[in-house]
Amino acid sequence: MLSLLGTLITLVVSDGILTNYLISSRLGREGNPFLQTWVGDEGFLTLKILGVLLCSLILWDISRRQPKLATVSSICFIVIYSGIVIWNLSIVLIA
Repeated sequence: MLSLLGTLITLVVSDGILTNYLISSRLGREGNPFLQTWVGDEGFLTLKILGVLLCSLILWDISRRQPKLATVSSICFIVIYSGIVIWNLSIVLIA
């Protein structure tokens, strides 16, 4: 479970860094309407980090009582964020 959560944290932070770069370079935009006002702000990456740490703590707590649920949920989030990071990287490489 620790490796899954470490992977998830890495992917979410990578997404934040890539999104900041893409927005500042005018190569992309934030797709999450809740985060659109934060992108480009100094607090954006801090918000992403705190959010993923909170989610990881919740998943860790769930894993103690329902390990299958926490594992499946973590893998689903990893797949989603892997797609997002790959998409962002492809935009960086094309530009």
